[in-house]
Amino acid sequence: MIPLDGIRFAFGTLTVLPVRVTRWDRAAARAGMLCAPLAGLVVGLFAAGAGGLLTLLGSGPLLAAAATVAVPAALTRGLHLDGLADTADGLGSAKPAEDALRIMKQSDIGPFGVITLLFVLLAQVAAVAELYAEGWTYGAVGAAVSGVTARLALTLASRTGIPAARPEGLGAAVAQVVPVRTGLAVAALVTAVCAAAGTLFGGFGAMHNALAVLAGLGAAQLLLRHCVRRFGGVTGDVFGALAETAATVCLVALVLGRA
Repeated sequence: MIPLDGIRFAFGTLTVLPVRVTRWDRAAARAGMLCAPLAGLVVGLFAAGAGGLLTLLGSGPLLAAAATVAVPAALTRGLHLDGLADTADGLGSAKPAEDALRIMKQSDIGPFGVITLLFVLLAQVAAVAELYAEGWTYGAVGAAVSGVTARLALTLASRTGIPAARPEGLGAAVAQVVPVRTGLAVAALVTAVCAAAGTLFGGFGAMHNALAVLAGLGAAQLLLRHCVRRFGGVTGDVFGALAETAATVCLVALVLGRA
């Protein structure tokens, strides 16, 4: 498997960056989902750059945080947020799997989706604002770590044993393509890299970053388990919900442990 195919798959499906996906087979999907954290890092760095630019121009933490949160949404055309809203509507409907999946596929957003989007975005902006209040580097590292954690959650959700809920769509394309051991190895490596970034703030910063990554992944896994039980597997919408959940919990964990 040529690594470039995996990178193209990751960036072509998880971002709007002008990267053409040249292969759509299972091997490319496997490599792509293993490269997903790399796409998250690039998105996070763009987000950090937006917040840093506003900070240099004299912005306060809140405006910088709003820009930082807006960048990932823009770089995914809001697909992850849309997936979060659709998943919330499907879960909130309390209907059987087939009916819930049909609700998720509709173009409109219901009350559960609206409420979920509101509180998730508020939590993200509030958390990033608190990080920027401590200094630009805290906000920048937080943006990068949360972006990586969000996509790492997708790597783990693509592991063998997690079926697709539908026979078509992104969920079906990437479901069960990542061997469990390989996924865990990538998770360990990515967590170690995030911990290394935390050394900018001392030894506690390294441990803090690692725990934040694990908290985000843990929350995403709980949601994944619930979605598999309710829908019978994963969908593209579920992947979006997992990414936003992991990112949000990671950011909150970065704030809570720093006081």
